[in-house]
Amino acid sequence: MEEKSRVLILDDNQDMAESIALLLARAGFKCTASCEPVRTLDLISESRPDLVVSGLRMPVMNGMEVLDLIKKEHATLPVIIVTGYATVDAAVEAMKKGAADFVSKPFHSDELIIKIRKALNHVRVLDENRYLRQELQVSSSFPNMIGNSLSMRKIFDTLERLKESECRVLVTGESGTGKEVVSRAIHRLSPRRDEKFFAINCAALTETLLESELFGHERGAFTGAIASKMGLFELANRGTLYLDEIAETSQAFQAKLLRAVEHNEFQRVGGTKTLKTDVRIIACTNRNLEKEIAKGSFRQDLFYRLCVVHIHIPPLRDRKDDIPLLVEYFVKRLSLKMGKKIEGVSRHAMDAMTAYPWPGNIRELENALERGMIMASGPVIRPEDLPLAAAAGAENDGLTTLEELEKKLIERTLAECNWNKSLAAKKIGIGRRTLYDKAVRLGIPLKPNGD
Repeated sequence: MEEKSRVLILDDNQDMAESIALLLARAGFKCTASCEPVRTLDLISESRPDLVVSGLRMPVMNGMEVLDLIKKEHATLPVIIVTGYATVDAAVEAMKKGAADFVSKPFHSDELIIKIRKALNHVRVLDENRYLRQELQVSSSFPNMIGNSLSMRKIFDTLERLKESECRVLVTGESGTGKEVVSRAIHRLSPRRDEKFFAINCAALTETLLESELFGHERGAFTGAIASKMGLFELANRGTLYLDEIAETSQAFQAKLLRAVEHNEFQRVGGTKTLKTDVRIIACTNRNLEKEIAKGSFRQDLFYRLCVVHIHIPPLRDRKDDIPLLVEYFVKRLSLKMGKKIEGVSRHAMDAMTAYPWPGNIRELENALERGMIMASGPVIRPEDLPLAAAAGAENDGLTTLEELEKKLIERTLAECNWNKSLAAKKIGIGRRTLYDKAVRLGIPLKPNGD
């Protein structure tokens, strides 16, 4: 584990409590020792232990009473009972009341350490299983899709209606809103669910490479084509092909794509043979295609072929009711991934996240929480642990509009990244092209001092 496990030791004998604490500290545990079992709940609140080691026979409150108290208030907190008056009956009673284990004095140091580690591991497995069950319940139909806002309920309703359908779908939304997550959900619900799902980012490749990746090529079609290659239209036959950033393609490429979509046939680059395919297309973009058509940068006939059903995912700033649900989901997932026990975020941190405009949407939220978990010194993420703290409080500086908040965030991030546009875009949680577009729209120079 990245973080030391915390152990609370309770015993009426202070020397015994401190001896056990020293023993466990040498084994790598972070310990709190006390001879005041009546303060058990306060001590748990203060030290937030992962496990409690308690004596059995104590004058004011015995180990069984401590066990009962803990299980009533902290049902999943493991407790190991240590006693010099061990009997089979006492051990059985302790286990029935929910003790994780029972250790008799005198005990070998390794015995206690092994039992503590076994109990902690058992709790970890239970937590993971509980999390997986919760995630399975949430994602039985729509994996990784979190939200209860009106806009998200409309999307869930559309996805339900798309069940067993094989029609082409256009998914739109800003960068980081979860377009690929929605597209994969569409595939999982379809009759093609047992076939492959292939994804390609149309903006990440040159036109020649994009054609080769989608349609394949014949040997000698261009320099470096030393052998024939199948494209995604062949590989995804009977499956689903996800075309991301479709609006970034040229009119010439769109004409070739239209033929493949319209007639389910294509030719490899450098080839003459017409090949047939049966592939479902899900196209995605962060642009308004109707506006792109009006500008002449996107073919209207291709738009109509791709947009049999249109799903628009709203930006996170327009579904702020979903932020607490998303925060809870990501904290649980990141806690397991990072091996760090974080229980949640403070009220002020949640207020900051709700007030923040999230230009990078869900992707930026996840990145912010990951950073917050790294920086958190305790079990709760505070505002100062989050990278958005300054921007979230920007209103106090007289900035009130979304554009002003967004501009301040981009300018600060560019400066922090030494004006490396790719790094800044990744840190914010948006695409490089989106960063350029926002910079131009907001009047932000892409070089220091506008040089």
